[in-house]
Amino acid sequence: MKRSLFFLFLSVSLQLSAQIKRPVKQPRKIGSIGNIDTLGTHGEVTVKYDKKTKYTDFKIIDFYKDTTVVDTTLTLSKNYRFNFLRKDDFETISFHNLGQTQTKLGTHFTKNSFLPTIGAQSKHYNYLETKDVVYYNVPTPTSELMYRSGLEQGQVLHSFLTMNLSPQLNVSIAYNGLRSLGKYRNTLSSHGNFRTTASYHTKNNRYYLRAHYAAQDLTNSENGGLTPEAIVQFETNNERYLDRVRLETLYIDAQNSLIGKRYYINQDYTVYGASKDSVSTKYSSLKLGHSFTYETKHYRFNQDAPHTFFGNAYRSRINDHVVHKSSLNQVYASLNTPYVLGKLTANIGYLDYTYGYNDVVFLNSQTIQARINGNALIAGADWNGAIKNFHINATASTIVSGNITGSEFKGVAFIKKDSIFTAKASVAIQSKTPNFNFLLFQSDYINYNWQNDFKNEQKRTLGFAVDTQKFGKASLDLSQVDHYSYFDNANKPQQATSTVSYIKLRVHKDFHYKKFTLENTLQYQEVASGETVFRVPKIITRNTLYFSDHVFKGKPMYLQTGITFKYFTKYYANNYNPLLSEFTIQNNTEIGNFPIVDFFINAQIRRTRLYLKAENFTSGFTGRNYYSAPNYPYRDFIVRFGLVWNFFI
Repeated sequence: MKRSLFFLFLSVSLQLSAQIKRPVKQPRKIGSIGNIDTLGTHGEVTVKYDKKTKYTDFKIIDFYKDTTVVDTTLTLSKNYRFNFLRKDDFETISFHNLGQTQTKLGTHFTKNSFLPTIGAQSKHYNYLETKDVVYYNVPTPTSELMYRSGLEQGQVLHSFLTMNLSPQLNVSIAYNGLRSLGKYRNTLSSHGNFRTTASYHTKNNRYYLRAHYAAQDLTNSENGGLTPEAIVQFETNNERYLDRVRLETLYIDAQNSLIGKRYYINQDYTVYGASKDSVSTKYSSLKLGHSFTYETKHYRFNQDAPHTFFGNAYRSRINDHVVHKSSLNQVYASLNTPYVLGKLTANIGYLDYTYGYNDVVFLNSQTIQARINGNALIAGADWNGAIKNFHINATASTIVSGNITGSEFKGVAFIKKDSIFTAKASVAIQSKTPNFNFLLFQSDYINYNWQNDFKNEQKRTLGFAVDTQKFGKASLDLSQVDHYSYFDNANKPQQATSTVSYIKLRVHKDFHYKKFTLENTLQYQEVASGETVFRVPKIITRNTLYFSDHVFKGKPMYLQTGITFKYFTKYYANNYNPLLSEFTIQNNTEIGNFPIVDFFINAQIRRTRLYLKAENFTSGFTGRNYYSAPNYPYRDFIVRFGLVWNFFI
């Protein structure tokens, strides 16, 4: 089925053609949403179709209804995002194989929703949430194909196709596929992310509808990491074990998976003040809207036979399975008027959820229930206001009644003067029920059964950031968390009895000389209190020296080549637990204090971007001390290649 979808997509895409004209200067505003490269609307790329069609007509609309356009340029930030996630990995270090989890080198406590989820956070790196799905509006059929080689019989393929069936109706279909065997025993990754979207608006722009369906299957074989004897063979660089499959792992018969399906629809109607076209709007308008989300998630851990690593078991074969179902119905009203200096939106929603298992467990004198069922009535408001160059965005939500409690407030104030200077201050306050796997968990392993009554996590973050064209970028985040939830070194859920205080300072600056650029990002972190339960390296740095220019007569190709150096200091990184698909505290092994040096050659030929990278090419003479997590080595030196190819009719 997956192969059929790919060849169908490829046969359609090969009929599409376009010519992309390289801009004289690199665009400053670039990004990536929904696995698609985007460009700010002030960029300089032009697409040659006819005298009426411009590159700004190829629009991508995100969850918040912000609009960007398809970007076919080649930039360094795209080099950082050229991975199976299509995201910059500065604050993470991946495990050796594609599709495996990642160790966090830094975090932002209030980034996620204040509503509890299924947990198994290590399986969610490649899971597309509602806010990750984007919608389109294009004058001609548009597609993108991304390919990258994997590790030992593997590859990554991202593809999407979108078209407007009429000026008012757009549809899209996309599939992200990953399959990679890996260099070590039992590390196969097999991921699939399918989604299809539709967006529609009436000719008078009073009614808008956006909907999507997403089906995702993320499966990984798990081996528990290297045995103590294998670690010695790895670190001493024993020639007999250069073929990594010879190294012993804790087990070779386990697998975990996260399978999810989601249906989403959002629609709104402008009661008054409807615009005459999709660009201009009247000074005041009132919209009434409705959104509905229904999602199911299944998390499984299977093992052919119990292993002493997890302790004693009830059964001779492990088959753990938990289900989370949720539905969220929301209605909202949005008023855009100068009386509130912008747009004010009020919403109210009803959440219904269930999480759990099929049976009740009796463990010693404790009865562990089968499910957590409940509902919640949620109310909230958003305000986006502006006075000339000064902008304020604020959002607040709270659970009015229900079986869980929680609330959040996020506010951002910033001053922006073109692309020369931006200053921003932000505050985020969140009260969140811990994820459901902290509250209830059942397993065929005896030690992995619990039911807890935890307090809400209380999170507070204060942030400051400046972005200047002359001096670069800098940001400072100050965070505190009360009742921080974590898994201890016995793999049990716990809550911290003291406050976790976390400071994060990041600076970024580029230096240019002729056709050479030195790009530098440095992050300093300090856990002022609570280091026994929350740990990060003190310093993370990434530095890239590269050359970029058009080459050959007539400038048919734009070349970008250089070296990237990444480093983080030693710290007691968390253990990875495949049964929970979570990271747990440990106090025995430090990782870090090793360089990751990559050499890359990237090129753009018309609408195609080519990528060639020699990863960790200094590993042969810097010592075999590179780990992604305790017992899990980072990847050895390897050369991989790939491309991103856009098609337009």
